[in-house]
Amino acid sequence: MGKNYVDIENDRGELLRYRKHANGRGLIAHGAKVHPSALVEAGAYVEPGVQVAAGARIGRGAWIEPDAVIGPGADIAPLAHVGPGAAIGPHARIGIRTYVGANARIAGDSLIGDNESIGDGERVATDRRGLRLAA
Repeated sequence: MGKNYVDIENDRGELLRYRKHANGRGLIAHGAKVHPSALVEAGAYVEPGVQVAAGARIGRGAWIEPDAVIGPGADIAPLAHVGPGAAIGPHARIGIRTYVGANARIAGDSLIGDNESIGDGERVATDRRGLRLAA
C-alpha cells in the first residue's frame, strides 16, 4: 500500500505536506478540517485553515485557498477556485472554472454558473436559477 500523503514545495520554497482524503483522494493540507462525509476528488487541493462541512463536494482540480469555509452540502465544481477567507453557504453550487475572490461570501442555496468571477469581498445571493438577488 502506498503512502497516504504528498509533500509539495510552495512558491516560497517551503515544503507542505498534504494527506489524501479518504473520500475521493483529494489533497488536504495540514491544518485544514474536512468532514469525513465530504467528497474531495483527486486533483483537488484544500489549503491550511480551510473548513469543509458534512456532505460538501470539492470537484477534481478545484483549489480551496487558506481559511475558506465550505458549508454543508455545498458543491464546488471541477477546476473552481475559492480564494482565501471566502465563505460558501450551505447547499450553494459553484460552477466549473469559476473564481470566488478573497473574503467573498456566497449565500446558502445560491447557484453560481460556470466560468464566472466573483470579486474580492463581494457578497452574492441568487435564486435557484442563478439570478442574482438584490442586496
